[in-house]
Amino acid sequence: MNQKPSALLYIRATLFYAGFYPVTFIYAAFCILVGWALPFKARFKLFTVANFFYMFWLRLCCGLKFRVEGREYLQQSRSYVLVANHSSEWETLFLQTLIRPQSAVLKKELLSIPFFGWALGMLQPIALDRSKRRGALKQLLTQGKERLQDDINVVIFPQGTRVENGKLGKFNKGGAMLAASDKAPIIPLVHDAGLFWPSKSYVKYPGTITVRIGQPVDTSELSVDEIHDASAGWIERQMQEMNLLKQEA
Repeated sequence: MNQKPSALLYIRATLFYAGFYPVTFIYAAFCILVGWALPFKARFKLFTVANFFYMFWLRLCCGLKFRVEGREYLQQSRSYVLVANHSSEWETLFLQTLIRPQSAVLKKELLSIPFFGWALGMLQPIALDRSKRRGALKQLLTQGKERLQDDINVVIFPQGTRVENGKLGKFNKGGAMLAASDKAPIIPLVHDAGLFWPSKSYVKYPGTITVRIGQPVDTSELSVDEIHDASAGWIERQMQEMNLLKQEA
């Protein structure tokens, strides 16, 4: 969105955060108190009730809706690795309502955020120390395989960090390596949330976010490079089709 934000958009965003932060604090505190007594899948369902509220609250306050294409591809007979582009804060909230249960690959620092991070840490994320690249990859493969074998899907943003609209960024091969190590399907997903909730933006623009899910890649007979090319290549093609990448001169 290139237009200058109006005063109304700031007011609507302020209303959103006026609900978002208190609910996050109170609900995270509640989850921390009771979550330890629940098995993982029940805990995941309880903790992510808040995410459904966030989606409702965004629509009510900011006029921000979404639609999902290819939802049927998530109906797998076993756990899978999902890889997605990363351009907003929206997808980190939404994907917990779509991929259930899941273990998200994220930066370790998030777990230090009071209440929110403490509750997040109880959802068995794969929390990586980005300063230790070799150790981070080993952790991803070890813990990721454990999650998959426990029938927990693994969600990865292969760009590593949020990438602003118009740019592709570099896709790492961690998701492909994990899928190859466990012969798990890898499912690519692309969205245009960055157009409506740009990274680090206070304002959220009204509209409908499109989430597009690709066909699962059967990794049983493919190399890591082939898996990576199939999944990351699909994401790049869809980003171009959705006009999310600037045309280079």
